[in-house]
Amino acid sequence: MNRHFDVIIIGAGAAGLMCAMEAGQRGRRVLILEKSGRAGNKIRISGGGKSNFTNLNMGAEYFLSRNPHFCKSPLARYTQWDFMDLLSRHGLTWEEREHGQLFCNQGATAIVDLLLEQCRNAGVAFQYECEVGEISRGEHFQLRTSQGKFSSTSLVVATGGPSIPRMGSTDFGLRIARRFGLKSIPFKPALVPFTFPPGFIARVSRPLAGISLNTAVSCNNAHFREQLLFTHRGLSGPVILQISSYWNKGDHISVDLLPDRDAGDWLRDEQGAHANRRLNTVLGDQLPRRLANILCEQNFGNQPLQGFTHGQLAEIGATLNAWQLLPSGTEGMRTAEAATGGVDTRELSSRTLEAGKVPGLYFIGETVDVTGHLGGYNFQWAWSSGWCAGQVA
Repeated sequence: MNRHFDVIIIGAGAAGLMCAMEAGQRGRRVLILEKSGRAGNKIRISGGGKSNFTNLNMGAEYFLSRNPHFCKSPLARYTQWDFMDLLSRHGLTWEEREHGQLFCNQGATAIVDLLLEQCRNAGVAFQYECEVGEISRGEHFQLRTSQGKFSSTSLVVATGGPSIPRMGSTDFGLRIARRFGLKSIPFKPALVPFTFPPGFIARVSRPLAGISLNTAVSCNNAHFREQLLFTHRGLSGPVILQISSYWNKGDHISVDLLPDRDAGDWLRDEQGAHANRRLNTVLGDQLPRRLANILCEQNFGNQPLQGFTHGQLAEIGATLNAWQLLPSGTEGMRTAEAATGGVDTRELSSRTLEAGKVPGLYFIGETVDVTGHLGGYNFQWAWSSGWCAGQVA
């Protein structure tokens, strides 16, 4: 193999494959270095094997970053419609689910196969099971790897973040950034379940494990409404994964168990109409019965509604609409679907993803301090940032 390339891309994930495809189609000699034995590992497991590859609703408001405007240019230059057109031109179809999420009917592997086919057609070379060691820069970038030495004019870092470490994920991209004097924000688990103290586990989450319900959850001015799931370790479900990206150690989360109604007004109306019904029975009309029983046993007491004053019902209603919970932590990178943090966007061009201090060095995908909500947003960031770098690298 020729050991010098126009472009070397470290990482054969979503962003790396998109970048390689685009750079190769421009006639650039491209090499992808991948430390595992195959490409697209996170794509393959995404969406339960169906790959939630993008979302119909796209905009900066669906992403977290120290610079909330940074993602606007890449997302505008390569949109969700562009990626959908790519799939459509190659015979792939999709289904729309709630909140604009799109899933590939042919499965996640079909998307990986499409990207690999496009890379092969563009002449992209692959080196699998290739660990990158020392990286230096003189006239060209020089890389020492487990498969020998390689050099390139441009170097693209598409190593992702450290979430799901069983797949080989690490913070290697940030180490490369530091090597070249670029600032970064430490990675933190995102889109991850919450854990709780032993008392809450024993009294609430373990007895309710497996129960889910539609809730609205808030923390640090972020609000989401989706399903909440009780687990043996704490809380999970889409609404918890979403809010976890905004949560910091020591923060309470506010859970609205009855998001479609003012619970205090509703209870007073029920008292007027059904004064002899017990509170747990009334709550069980709107909540899972086990949850209603636990709330009454541990928080409200349980007696016929006529035994409560209007003030007491207002307090119960306030708790139902804003149940204050204090997580002890998260399940960490082990189960996190993404990570916040990454290379500081102030170090990069929002148009090309090139490092201002190091011409020819690019960072794309999850390696950058841009993290999407649950629902296909992180894949779209990978497609968009990879495409932008691929136009110039």
